[in-house]
Amino acid sequence: MANVILTGANQGIGYFLAEQLLQDGHRVAVLDVDTDRLEPLSQAFPARFLSYRVDVCAEEEMRAAVKAAVEAFSSVDAAIHNACFCPFGKEADTDLSVYAQAFRVNYYGGLRLAKCVLPYMREKRRGRILFASSGVGVTGFPGLSPYASTKGALESLAKCLRLEYASQGISFHVIHPPLTRTRSAAPLPVPPAFMADPETVGRRLARRIFANRFILCPSLGQKLQTLACYCFPLKMGGLLAKMTARSASMEQT
Repeated sequence: MANVILTGANQGIGYFLAEQLLQDGHRVAVLDVDTDRLEPLSQAFPARFLSYRVDVCAEEEMRAAVKAAVEAFSSVDAAIHNACFCPFGKEADTDLSVYAQAFRVNYYGGLRLAKCVLPYMREKRRGRILFASSGVGVTGFPGLSPYASTKGALESLAKCLRLEYASQGISFHVIHPPLTRTRSAAPLPVPPAFMADPETVGRRLARRIFANRFILCPSLGQKLQTLACYCFPLKMGGLLAKMTARSASMEQT
């Protein structure tokens, strides 16, 4: 049984990730700015589920919630940053404040979570921290520069900290889900047929978060696509952009 702290799980991938972890016997504490949809988990797993209404941009809120979760569970074995802000728009139409907010939630939210849990993990000399990344953080994608930039930054952060903490029993990982039908992805000009089911993605990821690999994917197909993105970032980015534009054009006709 592992003790897991998870940000961004009121709905979408995070919700089903939390539910599957609970069904597999783990303890889960969810930190989210909204917690209104978590009641089914509270009722089904009253002894192993906690939720805290927390803004990942607020350091003191994060610190207090993590402290409470660790006191309730006695330790933290894994921390997953899944909360995200995904604005869509071309750079020319996007104010600098939008970029700043994306970094506050996506990048600094992950860093805040890490800084909150690391003291407890260092004390035990064990633990793992996972950041939800994205293929567009590797390849780029038109209209997603605020979001994609934060994911690229998280990738670099995870690599640096994985090296820093390798001798202390603490590992860092990045999660690469496919493009999924979630609220954050709703503004994207991508046909629903191109998007994966959040329940399927969340449940598959739950079974992989304790793997030793740096890059964690919910399926073999997603793993192969992610590896292709790392090997040929601009080619894959251009290909995905063309496929998306072509499909959107066909749907309009």
